[in-house]
Amino acid sequence: MRRNTAPKPPPGEKLSESHAWATLRMLFPYLWQYRGRMLLALSCLVGAKLANVAVPLVFKEMIDGLSPGEQLLALPVGLLLLYGALRFSTSLFTELREIFFARVTQQAVRRIALEVFRHLHALSLRFHLERQTGGVSRDIERGTRSISSLISYTLYSILPTLVEVSLVLGILFVKYDAVFALITATSLLAYIVFTVLVSNWRIAIRRAMNDTDSAANTRAVDSLLNYETVKYFNNEEYEARRYDEQLRKWEDAATTSQTSLSWLNLGQQAIIAVGVTAMMWRAASGVVDGTMTIGDLVLVNAFLIQLYVPLNFLGIVYREIRQALTDIERMFNLLAVNREVADAADAEELPDGPLAVSFDRVSFAYDRERPILHDVSFSIAPGKRVAVVGHSGAGKSTLARLLFRFYDIDSGAIMIGGNEIRKLKQNSLRQAIGIVPQDTVLFNDTIRYNIRYGSPDASDAEVEAVARAAQLHDFISKLPEGYESRVGERGLKLSGGEKQRVAIARALLKDPPILIFDEATSALDSQTEKAIQGSLEAAARGRTTLVIAHRLSTVMDADEILVMDGGRVVEQGSHNALLAQAGPYAGMWLLQQQEEAGTRP
Repeated sequence: MRRNTAPKPPPGEKLSESHAWATLRMLFPYLWQYRGRMLLALSCLVGAKLANVAVPLVFKEMIDGLSPGEQLLALPVGLLLLYGALRFSTSLFTELREIFFARVTQQAVRRIALEVFRHLHALSLRFHLERQTGGVSRDIERGTRSISSLISYTLYSILPTLVEVSLVLGILFVKYDAVFALITATSLLAYIVFTVLVSNWRIAIRRAMNDTDSAANTRAVDSLLNYETVKYFNNEEYEARRYDEQLRKWEDAATTSQTSLSWLNLGQQAIIAVGVTAMMWRAASGVVDGTMTIGDLVLVNAFLIQLYVPLNFLGIVYREIRQALTDIERMFNLLAVNREVADAADAEELPDGPLAVSFDRVSFAYDRERPILHDVSFSIAPGKRVAVVGHSGAGKSTLARLLFRFYDIDSGAIMIGGNEIRKLKQNSLRQAIGIVPQDTVLFNDTIRYNIRYGSPDASDAEVEAVARAAQLHDFISKLPEGYESRVGERGLKLSGGEKQRVAIARALLKDPPILIFDEATSALDSQTEKAIQGSLEAAARGRTTLVIAHRLSTVMDADEILVMDGGRVVEQGSHNALLAQAGPYAGMWLLQQQEEAGTRP
C-alpha cells in the first residue's frame, strides 16, 4: 500500500521530534480556521495570568501597609477589595477562556473524525481486507480523544505555566536583584530537564507494565473461553500456573514503575527545595539588610508557590502529550493512505437509459503472484440476462467487484453504456448497479432500516412493496415488532435465508438499471427459492442483469451462460447449446442432477 507520509513509529515507541512537529503542523489548520475564538481564548489566558500574578503584588502591599508605623485604614481596605477583584478575575478569565475555546476543540475533533471517516469509505476494498476494522476504529477513537487531550494540556497546563513563568521572571528581574530571576530560572530549567529525562526513561517501564498486564489478561480470557477444554484435560492447575507466570511479570514491572515514580517525585521535590531555600535565603537577607520588606519576602514566597505547584504535574502532562501526539499521528496516517481507486480529473456522469455491459480481455490479480482473471471477454446487451457459473475459486464473484470498481483491473477494459468505467465518477457508476451478494451483512438496526438502505428516502409503502416481492412480508408480519424488529449485530438474529431476502428487497428498492445476483438464492430452501425466483426474474425484466450462480437450475432461462474455470471463460452459450456441446457445463449439470436425485425422499 502506497503512503505519502513518513513511516510511523512501531506501536508503543515514543514519537520522534520530527514526527511530533509534523503532526502539530497537520493539526494546526483545523484549529486556525477558528482563529477569532482562539485569539479571544489566548487573550483571556493572558488576562487570567496577569490577574494571578498581580495577587501576590497586592498582597505584598497589604502586608507592608499593615506594618508597624505604616498602618492606614483606607489603604488595606482598598487593597483588600482589589485583592478580591483580582482573585475573581483569575477565575473569570479562566472560565471565559474555556467558553471561547470549547467549540474550537469540539469542531476540530468533529471535522477531523468526519474527514477520516469519509476517507476510509473512499479507500479500496483491498485496504479494508488487509486491515482489522477494530484496529482502525480504535485509531480514530484514540486520535480524536487525543486531540482534546492535547489541546487541553497545552492550553490549560503548558501555555499558562509558560506565561506565568515569563511574568514572574520579568517582575523579579525588574523589581528585585537579578539573582532572584537567575535562581528561579535555573531551578525551573533543572526541574524541567530532570522531569523530561526521567519521564522518557520511565516510558519503557510503563510499556513493560502495560504489555505484561495485556498478556495476563489475554491468557486469562483465552483460558476461560476454552473452559470445557480445560476441564476435559483436567488442566486447571496448569492454567493457573501459566496465568500466575504473567501476573508475576506484571507484579515486577508494576513495582519498578511505582518505585521509579517515587524517585521522580523525590528528585523534583529536591530541586524545588533547593530553589525555594536559595530564594528565601536571599529574600531573608534582604529583609535583614533593610533592602527588602516583609511584604517582599511574602511576595517571593507566593511567586514560588504559584510556579512550582503546576510543575508537580509536568511529568504526567509531558507523558500524556507525547502519547496524544502518537495517537493523533496514527489517525492522520489513515488520511495519508492513497486512494487506490480514485476518480479521474475528467471523470463523467454515467448517462441515463438502458445500459450495456462488456468485459474486453480483462485480466486481474488481487496479488501479483496469484492471478485471478485471464483475458475475460463477454458482453451483456441492454435488458438481457447473462449468467456466470463455475466451480468455487473460478473468479465469478470477482467480476461483480470489478464491475463496481472496488479494484482497478490490471489490463483490458470494462465498459458500461459505451463508457470505460475508469472514466466515470464512482458515485454515478455505483448508483446504477444493484447487487444481492452471496454473504449478506446487515446493520445492527431494524428490518425496515436495512431494507430502506437501498433508497434512504423511500416511503414505508415502498419498503413493504419490495418486502412482498422478496417473499419477506409474511415473515415480518409475524414478528412482535414487525418491521421495527432489530436484526442484531451483522444480522445474526435472522437466518441465512431471511438475511438474503432482506438483501433482495434492498436491491429491488434501489431500482437500478443494472442488477447483479451473486449466489442470490444460495441460502434459501428449494420452496422459497422457487417463490423468489419469479420475483427475481420480474425484477430483472428490462434491466441488464449479471447472475452469478452455483445451482445451474436457477440460470437455465438466461439469455447466455458463461462457464468459468481457472479465471477464464471456457464455454458460453444457451443452456441447451451448452448441454449439446457435452463439455464442462454438461458435466456440472449431470452431477447436480444426480445430487438432487440422491437427496429426494
